[in-house]
Parts: sequence; C-alpha cells; structure tokens
Amino acid sequence: MSHTVIVHIANADPFVAEIEEIPDSQDNFLQCSNLRARDGKALHYVEEDCVSVIFPWHRISFVEIMPSEAEREEVETFFRE
Repeated sequence: MSHTVIVHIANADPFVAEIEEIPDSQDNFLQCSNLRARDGKALHYVEEDCVSVIFPWHRISFVEIMPSEAEREEVETFFRE
C-alpha cells in the first residue's frame, strides 16, 4: 500500500509524493514516486519521464505522512458553528 507524503527538503519548497512503505530508522534514503508540487503542478527539477527519485536523508528536513481516504473517514474532526 502506498502512502501519500509531503517531503520538506532543505532550501526548497515542499512537494507531494507517494512512497511504498514508511521508512525505517536505519534507511539512508527516501525513495519517492509521482512527485508533484503541493498545488498538483509538475516540479521544474524533475524530468517528465521520471518514475522514481531517491533523496538522501541528510537533504530532508522532515516528512509528513498524510492519512488515506479510509483513515480520514475514521477520524472525527471538530469544528465550531
């Protein structure tokens, strides 16, 4: 099952991508596919034919793991009227 993530790279805008599994603490890199900007547009530094990109951990500030559609239905959100 793939996970949608937002990757924050040092000195660059964050981008949205898909990863196959949540990385382990022993991993040296993060392999991402389907890279796109947060607004859905293509990234200027990734070629159109690119299938997957590998980023070393020392370039990544942090990674946000977004909930799947099934997980969103389970979570109750609170709001004020």
